[in-house]
Amino acid sequence: MTQNADAAEAAGTGGILARGEAATIAYNRIEGKNPGIVFLHGFRSDRTGTKAVALEAFCRRRGQAFVRFDASGHGESGARFEDGSISQWAADAVDVVDRLTDGPQILVGSSMGGWLMLLAALARPRRVAGLLGIAAAPDFTEELMVPALSPDQRTALLREGRIMIDGGYGLPPCPLTRHLIEDGRRNLLLAAPINLSCPVRLIHGQRDQDVPWQTALRLADDLASDDVEVTLVKSGGHRLSEPQDIRLIEEVLDRLLRRVEQG
Repeated sequence: MTQNADAAEAAGTGGILARGEAATIAYNRIEGKNPGIVFLHGFRSDRTGTKAVALEAFCRRRGQAFVRFDASGHGESGARFEDGSISQWAADAVDVVDRLTDGPQILVGSSMGGWLMLLAALARPRRVAGLLGIAAAPDFTEELMVPALSPDQRTALLREGRIMIDGGYGLPPCPLTRHLIEDGRRNLLLAAPINLSCPVRLIHGQRDQDVPWQTALRLADDLASDDVEVTLVKSGGHRLSEPQDIRLIEEVLDRLLRRVEQG
């Protein structure tokens, strides 16, 4: 096998999912056995993040099917970021499950991806065999973004429909739209029971300065499933991308895969 072929195999099969008038979706996929794994990244992140790439390597070693993709307006996918919404990004995830996978899937959601995985599982309960949330952030637009706004920012958001906020992590300022906040309110999950019965695993750092670790406990309580486990990492921050964090994520995912495979 040539060096270029080796590199291509290591990277997995990349492609662009055409969607008619909807934004295109950039993805990487490797073939393997089911249940497959679909990775959903966080807000302003993309499919090239540490966790996404590490889990692809994990699935390759295990012989598991795997997909990582950029939500619309993120990474190499089409559309403008500021035109996005929770509904749109959840629809992206459902489209990926429908068109890039077959058979049962385990959705792995990081931060915002943890909210999207729940919405996608509710939309496709027969396809989703398990969930793994990594610092999952359901309802973050309403519970975290809105309270952080000053009175002047709230007024400007209502009047102008768009403001700029701190991007965090050294990123440029981030556009925040009234559309995102209003759409988020139509997708809130933590105020009522969440009718999902599949196995769910949640990992959350107790030094997470972006999403309180108590969110994982609230989510576990709201889920209808009795097969829910929460792992708290005392030294862990929001990203959970350090080598020891990656090892933990892989261990939890391996156990979840065995649980799903056993039926």
